[in-house]
Amino acid sequence: MRFVLLGAAMFGLSLFVLQGQAGAPSGLPLPAELAVAAAAGLAAWWTRRSWWPLAAVAAVGHALLLLWPPLLAASYHAGRDLVRGRDVAAYLSGCAAVFGASALMGAWRDGVREVLAATPGNALFMALAVVGLPFALGLWTRARRELRRRAEREQIMRAEQVRAQERARIAREMHDVVAHRVSLIVLHAGALEVRTGDEEAARTAALIGGIGREALANLRDVLGVLRATDRATDRATDSATDSATDRATDRAPGRPRAEEVAPPPTFADLDRLLDQSRALGVEVVRHDEGEAREVEPAVARTAYRVVQEALTNVHRHAADARTDVRVRYRPEALEVEVRNRAPGSPPAGLPGAGWGLVGLRERVELLGGTLRTSAQDDGGFLVAARIPA
Repeated sequence: MRFVLLGAAMFGLSLFVLQGQAGAPSGLPLPAELAVAAAAGLAAWWTRRSWWPLAAVAAVGHALLLLWPPLLAASYHAGRDLVRGRDVAAYLSGCAAVFGASALMGAWRDGVREVLAATPGNALFMALAVVGLPFALGLWTRARRELRRRAEREQIMRAEQVRAQERARIAREMHDVVAHRVSLIVLHAGALEVRTGDEEAARTAALIGGIGREALANLRDVLGVLRATDRATDRATDSATDSATDRATDRAPGRPRAEEVAPPPTFADLDRLLDQSRALGVEVVRHDEGEAREVEPAVARTAYRVVQEALTNVHRHAADARTDVRVRYRPEALEVEVRNRAPGSPPAGLPGAGWGLVGLRERVELLGGTLRTSAQDDGGFLVAARIPA
């Protein structure tokens, strides 16, 4: 409908100009003027597919009849649609040629047309009014359109980055919480299977252990899907801390606050975490260095996750190895170190989710800290994190 109205308006304005009401009279009989105006209107309607027919009608009409409305509309479309410099130069050169031809026609003919086209000052004014201004308006329209599209693309990218961060956060939480708990279930089931004298209880414990191992394997696949996003995209959003992400997601419409679902672990829960490992027969010793103080919730939670992941790896790979957990309160940082000795018995053979240390490193780096993991000469393993606090 918009292009139909544009074509009708072009037809009426062109006929108005040809009859001398807003320009030089064409001197053509009325049927010829109607035909020329109809051609201009049809070309304007066709701009829904291409504006080049309008440019052709404009060139011929202005050169022969000083018909300026089609040239004005074509110049607007040229400014809006032409991107390459050589295309712009070609169009403007063509306009200059059209005005040159129009000036020659004005010099050849007498009357009003000569005054409008042959005089250099009037020719320049016509060029600016009919080509320059609409071309500039087309450029402005294209710039606005590109800015709008760029803003839409950036909005989509930001949404993708937020989704990627949320997926990574969910993967980390699932690994930290679910994988650790299921690993403890499997280990307790294995201990019960070995120690119990009841054959039926041993079978049940073996069944629980098998189901737990299968659940860990399925969890690894789920975490792989959640973390299938490009890690560069995952880190592109300017997120200062993991706690900031938590607060943003807590305020999402329709979602309960995280505190209402499950309070995040803190250092107050660290001893309980160590007791769970001690209950499996692992000798875990905690060492605190420096004056204990309150730290930011995100720092405390990340330090807790470091210890949790390190103990999970001890259960998986080091069986009953003695483990030392050191917590150092530095003036500007909190340091957590988990070091286990060489295992005295074969590992439990628990399947891993495969993302533990990766997610742990991301957690620590989001807070501006560093994570160091290394095998020790005595056969043990070290996990050490330094988190600014």
